[in-house]
Amino acid sequence: MGKITGFLEYERIDEASVQPDERVKGYKEFKIPLEEDKLKSQGARCMDCGIPFCHSGCPLGNLIPDFNDAVYKGKWKEASRILHSTNNFPEFTGRLCPAPCEEACVLGINEDPVSIENIEKNIAEKAFEEGWIEAHPPKKRTDKKVAVIGSGPAGLAAAQQLNRAGHHVTVFERDAKVGGLLRYGIPDFKMEKHVIDRRVAIMEEEGINFEVNAHVGDNISVETLKADYDSIVLCGGATVRRSIPIPGSHLKGVVQAMDFLKANNQYVDNLCDFEGIIQATDKNVIVIGGGDTGSDCIGTSNRHKAKSVTNFEILDKPTEGRPANQPWPYWPMRLRTSSSHKEGVERVFSVSTKEFVGNKEGELTGLKTVEVEWIFKDGQRPELKELPETEKLWDCDLALLALGFTGSEKTLADQFGLEMDFRTNIKATVKDYATNIPGIYTAGDMRRGQSLIVWAISEGRQAAHHVDKYLMGSSSLPLKDDNDLPRV
Repeated sequence: MGKITGFLEYERIDEASVQPDERVKGYKEFKIPLEEDKLKSQGARCMDCGIPFCHSGCPLGNLIPDFNDAVYKGKWKEASRILHSTNNFPEFTGRLCPAPCEEACVLGINEDPVSIENIEKNIAEKAFEEGWIEAHPPKKRTDKKVAVIGSGPAGLAAAQQLNRAGHHVTVFERDAKVGGLLRYGIPDFKMEKHVIDRRVAIMEEEGINFEVNAHVGDNISVETLKADYDSIVLCGGATVRRSIPIPGSHLKGVVQAMDFLKANNQYVDNLCDFEGIIQATDKNVIVIGGGDTGSDCIGTSNRHKAKSVTNFEILDKPTEGRPANQPWPYWPMRLRTSSSHKEGVERVFSVSTKEFVGNKEGELTGLKTVEVEWIFKDGQRPELKELPETEKLWDCDLALLALGFTGSEKTLADQFGLEMDFRTNIKATVKDYATNIPGIYTAGDMRRGQSLIVWAISEGRQAAHHVDKYLMGSSSLPLKDDNDLPRV
């Protein structure tokens, strides 16, 4: 695939970015697209692998060598067809996915891997620009009605697939706009929201109905849904946020990261004024948690013009290279420096927060930490050990808790009568995504726990196949392990 000797002739080239001091002045995306000839050369780097491990690295099973080859040959419309055959929303994943496919790239064993994610994004953008992505309503409708709860990537993927099968699909979203965490969790500087809107507009043209401000279990009756729909797909995400139960956690200024990010996204979307949101302006901000959400908080705090931004991570500082115990093609836990980190932050590893400190008015003024080390013993869980005489007091006016999620909300499960697993996810069979209630299915983070956007889309597609089969007795919707090129 690609050019036979391309990987020997061309080096990896990534998109350039607007300089940090300029891009933090606003919330627009700041990547500078590569010229078309450079994108072709990046596609040419794809090797003629005997076994393309990028397929197994991608939860969607994207046909990566095939669309790389098409890009190299300038066949962009064909590249779009191939890419959309397995991925409903490459414009999302091309911006937001951490690209496990690239970590599994054969070229990545001893060179920089193929820039798969960037090629994917540019295929999608080229397709929108040329008008190749159009509404294709099903030629024939069934008499079946399906309710999809949640409009994040899993819900959108399930809805689009089920609509393609001809069913009448309604998506219920409890917020004011469609998109779930794509809209209210991801900052605009990583993905502007018109990217969601243009895709949703096409889905509406295809016949999918979207109901917003529709909170199932609150202003939408569970019993009504059961009575009105032949099947229900729960794609509500893993939204229960992990807290930190230490002294002072009640203080004003100790804030969940998603509350901070959602309010800021609403401000950027002109749904509220800046004065009405949680602000980092002129504050000493400490972000607790070193993942993607923490990185988003860092970038947002810098755009608020925070006085200082510090990032705590309880784990040891990872190595920059691939760890020896995480060989190719597995996903390595190595040091990752995001665009937000490059905008300004002090990163502190191996530190545990012990107490939030406040004043008489109940406002956060600082926090206490201790350095830690991890003790590893064969066959046992790692042990966390605090190091003596390493206590430290930090000035802090705003502490953002980016500690991940513990599972899905129990209220909805209780109202539907659904079982939950030990991780407080909706319990469903691995084989067909079915819950303990016939006709009710679940997909995405609500089933598997906090995960990646690419997994959410994959789950939505897989669940749709099984829902269609439940309704009709069989299904032609693709499964990830199908041998033939999936039907778009």
